[in-house]
Amino acid sequence: MSLGRGFESLIPTDLVDEEFDPTVEEDGKVSKLVEISLEKIVRDKEQPRKDFSEASLSELADSIKKHGVLQPIVVTREEENYKIVAGERRWRAAKLAGLEKIPAIVRTLDAQNRLELSIIENAQREDLNAIELATAYAKLKSQFNLSVREIGERVGKSEQAVANTLRLLNLSEEAKKVMRENGLSEGVMRPLIGKDEREVQRVLGKIVKEGWTARKVEEYFKKERKKNQSSSVAIKLYEYEKRIEKLTEKFKLAKVKIDNKSVTLTCKTKAELDELLGFLTK
Repeated sequence: MSLGRGFESLIPTDLVDEEFDPTVEEDGKVSKLVEISLEKIVRDKEQPRKDFSEASLSELADSIKKHGVLQPIVVTREEENYKIVAGERRWRAAKLAGLEKIPAIVRTLDAQNRLELSIIENAQREDLNAIELATAYAKLKSQFNLSVREIGERVGKSEQAVANTLRLLNLSEEAKKVMRENGLSEGVMRPLIGKDEREVQRVLGKIVKEGWTARKVEEYFKKERKKNQSSSVAIKLYEYEKRIEKLTEKFKLAKVKIDNKSVTLTCKTKAELDELLGFLTK
């Protein structure tokens, strides 16, 4: 089953951190990082993706104006020009942003194919930690135009498994380093994704010092969620009680009840009811 667009949007793929890249040394031998004039770059006519959302390109162009192109595109030489292997969306957005040049990784087609095979081989290693594995997947996605499904097919994993591993890249840099240095598993770290950084720091300490399991981490956050919900309910009840007191005092009511989305007002006498109705229907 294919992943929904909402879920896949949670997967960071724009940046590949060299610190966690298992093929960075080999990549350095076959790649050259340069700035190339946008006019000398041509798209790959055999690239199946031809439609790009104007709104999405406009958003990326605005980001490029503020921060520049954070991830180089990948190209190969084609006579006097350079053909895009990966990053056409970045190239289009850079033109829209008014840039004249763009950072690009130049590889020969043969080197590109060899590097792809090397990354796939590394991704199948048993001794690779989860952050390095996630980085390898991200590299295949951003530099080799592979979808999450295609990555799964190449490394022998389900699409869901690849997506879950990729989401680890949403962790902070510090959390990634702690994970790698202490050999923490994907399962124990996944519940930390998207959590408040102070909370992550507390739980990380428990994981490392007390050897918390994935189950223990999940139970911790489950208890915290219930605690927060109870606190929220208590605050609402307190607010309701204050309002009940004010309504009772203002209209001399016998009883005021606030329940979910309804308010029930009970008067002591018919005269008081008529007075209340008169006020509410002014």
